[in-house]
Amino acid sequence: MVREIINTEQAPSAIGTYSQAVKVGDVVYLSGQIPLLPEVMEMVDGDTEAQIVRVFENLRAVAQAAGGDMADIVKLNIFLTDLGCFATVNEVMARYFEAPFPARAAVQVAALPRGAEVEMDAVMHLGARA
Repeated sequence: MVREIINTEQAPSAIGTYSQAVKVGDVVYLSGQIPLLPEVMEMVDGDTEAQIVRVFENLRAVAQAAGGDMADIVKLNIFLTDLGCFATVNEVMARYFEAPFPARAAVQVAALPRGAEVEMDAVMHLGARA
């Protein structure tokens, strides 16, 4: 198995013992993203919607660094500290994805790194649109 490590300055750098993404063949595993601004590694200002947008932008940057885009994501996992924000997730997600949508899971968690309200990770298949 050949693993290619994906790294981009357009997304927050890893704040632990992990890579932004790992590519194995045509499959890319994108690590969880929280709403950090990559330039300063600080949380985005604003409400939950602003955090959700920042997370999608971070995922997009990593996906593009791996040679894909949001349309290539086949599985999305969403972690929220308040599942009551799920309608906002759906509204923002519609700006980033078109049908056919990726498979998805959404769960409420007690806490996320750096006090984030949302974190997402994904699996991308580079031949997904072929």
